[in-house]
Amino acid sequence: MTPQSTFMIVANIAEGQLEPLRAQLESMNSEPGVLNRHTALFPFSRFDRLHVARFLILETVVTEDAVFNLPEAPPRLVFLGDCDGPEDTFIAEMAVLAAPQLRSLFSHCESFIAPHESLVNWLQKHNIQPAANYINWLGRTVKQVHEEERLQQTLSMQLRLIVDEVGRDDPRELRQQLLSFVEREKAAGRLTLTPSAPTPIVWWLKNLLHKLGVPLILLLISPLLLLFSPYLIYRLRSLEKRDPESVARPPRTHIQPLAMLEDHDVTNPFTAFGEVKPQHFRRYAVRFFLWLLDYSSRHVYNRGHLTRVQTIHFARWVMMDDNRRLLFASNYDGSLESYMDDFINKVAWGLNLVFSNGAGYPSTRWLIKRGAEQEQKFKHFLRRRQLPTQVWYKAYPGKTAFDLARNSRIREGVEVRQESDDEIRQWLAEIQV
Repeated sequence: MTPQSTFMIVANIAEGQLEPLRAQLESMNSEPGVLNRHTALFPFSRFDRLHVARFLILETVVTEDAVFNLPEAPPRLVFLGDCDGPEDTFIAEMAVLAAPQLRSLFSHCESFIAPHESLVNWLQKHNIQPAANYINWLGRTVKQVHEEERLQQTLSMQLRLIVDEVGRDDPRELRQQLLSFVEREKAAGRLTLTPSAPTPIVWWLKNLLHKLGVPLILLLISPLLLLFSPYLIYRLRSLEKRDPESVARPPRTHIQPLAMLEDHDVTNPFTAFGEVKPQHFRRYAVRFFLWLLDYSSRHVYNRGHLTRVQTIHFARWVMMDDNRRLLFASNYDGSLESYMDDFINKVAWGLNLVFSNGAGYPSTRWLIKRGAEQEQKFKHFLRRRQLPTQVWYKAYPGKTAFDLARNSRIREGVEVRQESDDEIRQWLAEIQV
């Protein structure tokens, strides 16, 4: 298995360079929200390990009803993405294959490339690790996605021809003809189904230690948590009763530019940036719950769903500015409205655990109640902190997380034979979309 990893390169934009940079980023699109895949400003498609990526300008969202007067952060250029294999080798690959483009973009930033420094070292130094990271299907590579998409399309066309010849009454005959066809196509080199690579032993050991280590740490600190639980509960409720909300409807001038960038593909990018409540309790709480979320995403929710939500390809939560701000970035299927509804209806309590520590969040009760359950308040809170994604790339446009899972099941049916007629019919139904 080839595990996936993430990178996020961040640099402060130099004074006077914000608008030239914004114009350069927007010139990478054929229209707002639609990447020109032949742009010379960054060769996304040249990197066959890259699933999704985006360039965006990270600016502090200032609202007229701001509840905490935290110092404003300088605007920053962010380049983030998700790739197959370790991020350090991928960053090094980009530094070689896209050096002129990266230099052109990051030349708008402060202190770009000291005379004695190489590009790869500069990129690595400005790479920020997420506090929590979610991967829809750990081990599914870009190459696998493309091969399985080609398999589904080829089998779908062939199945129609076979049904026209022999009918659909005998599922075993249909399957046998399809499997024979696959073997012929593979022998001719028109179809490839590359076996999974061996799991890197170092990654496997680190992952195992993490899987065992986090529960062990929780077990060791549980007596302390139990001892201090009365104070923690008291402190939580006292803050919940006092913390102000910032949930007014976003102005049209904020929503319209965002809406122009959305729904050009079945998948959308989402980026939100907000302040963490300034109390030490809140800053420790958000770090703790992100730590647990990262563990769950890494070891539990890594096979197609985050709790009951199945529309997210990749997501990350990044603490920034000395834990004073939180960046959330995701890639999801469907509209933003359906995306928010999915979370509200299925896992509102999970949203509350993390985002209730954000300044202005709808008031909660006992941490997990209310909050996101207050639908309109939550949607206004999230929209007001959403940032436009200037440039967004996806290696397999037009394909949802459901499509990728279906195509993997089709491949599994080619490699592992079904036993009963019902199982065969179910496999054939997956093909004939």
